[in-house]
Amino acid sequence: MNIEYHKWYSNNLGRDMELKVYGNYGKPMVIFPAQGGRFYEFEDFGMLGVIQPFIDAGRVKVFTLDSVDRESWANWSIHPADRANRHQVFDRYFMEEYVPFIRNHCAGSPQKFISTGVSMGGYHSCNFFFRHPDVFDVLIALSGVYKLDRFVGDYTDHNIYFNEPLSYLPNLTDPWYLDQYRQSKIIICCGQGAWEDEMLADTLEIKHVLESKGIPAWVDIWGNDVNHDWPWWKKMLPYFLDKVL
Repeated sequence: MNIEYHKWYSNNLGRDMELKVYGNYGKPMVIFPAQGGRFYEFEDFGMLGVIQPFIDAGRVKVFTLDSVDRESWANWSIHPADRANRHQVFDRYFMEEYVPFIRNHCAGSPQKFISTGVSMGGYHSCNFFFRHPDVFDVLIALSGVYKLDRFVGDYTDHNIYFNEPLSYLPNLTDPWYLDQYRQSKIIICCGQGAWEDEMLADTLEIKHVLESKGIPAWVDIWGNDVNHDWPWWKKMLPYFLDKVL
C-alpha cells in the first residue's frame, strides 16, 4: 500500500498541519480523527488495516487529517464563542487548503468524497458532509454526537448554530442543500452498549430529522453489547464501506 506523509504551514490556522495519504487510486475518503486525535490515529488503532483491501483494490484512496479540537470545541480555557471561531478557521483551512490538496492529488478529478470518522470524528464527518454537499456525497458517521452542548453548554451564537447538525438541519429549506443530500449515500451508526447513551440519543434524533426532510439515510443501531470503542468501529467501517462502494 502506498503511504505518503505531507506537512505544510497553514496560513488560515497559523501553524503546521500534517496528513497522510493511503493508496493510489479510488474514491477519495476523508477521515476525521476522534477528539483531539492526530492524522495517524486510524493507522495506530488498526483502522487502516481493516480497510486495506479496499485501498489495495483501488476502490478508495484515504486522506487523514489533524484535529484542532483542543484549540476549538475542547479548549475549556476559552469562551465558547472563541471555540466556535477557531472551528470556523478550521473549516476555512479544510475548504481552502485541504480540499484543493485532495483534488490535486487525484489529478483534478471532480468526483466527490466520502466523509467518515468515529466519536468526535463522527460529529466532524457529519457536520462537514451536511455543510459542504458540493464536496461530499457519502457519509459514514460512527458513534458521533450531533449537538455541541457538552462543549458549549447553553451558550449559542451564529457559528455554533451552523456547526451543530441538530440545530441547523431541522430548519434547512434551501433546495441546493436538500437536493444534494437526497442524491447522496448517508450512513449513521452507533451501538447501545457502554458509553454510547449520548451518541444513541443524537443518532435517533438525527434519524427523525432526516426522515422529516425526505432525505434517505441508513441509520443503523447496533446491539446492547456494542460499546463506544475501537474494536466495534473496526467492524463497522469495513462493513459499511463495502455497501457504499
